[in-house]
Amino acid sequence: QVQLVESGGGLVQTGGSLRLSCAASGNIFSIRAMGWYRRAPGKQRDLVATITSTGGTNYADSLVKGRFTISRDNAKNTVYLQMNSLKPEDTAVYYCYGFINLQQYWGQGTQVTVSS
Repeated sequence: QVQLVESGGGLVQTGGSLRLSCAASGNIFSIRAMGWYRRAPGKQRDLVATITSTGGTNYADSLVKGRFTISRDNAKNTVYLQMNSLKPEDTAVYYCYGFINLQQYWGQGTQVTVSS
């Protein structure tokens, strides 16, 4: 069984930074892609960024791309999201995503709150 566990969320001030981590564990024999989605209060869950097994990245929009960076550590089965210049509109629950063993998995989410 595969599990995704996020960490690194919290409360920060506008302009601050956070680094989210998501570690995949369990009986893993392949990871094709991992990434991050977020859901703001009253909103749908939207893509933030993904990274493939070959290192290709996909970001939701230019604003996120300019401030957020996704990376991975294959040896640790871990994906990171470095978030800089945070804004109140970044406040959301951030969910880790993984396409692992030819299946989709989701983490439980970690809260990111940016105060104004």
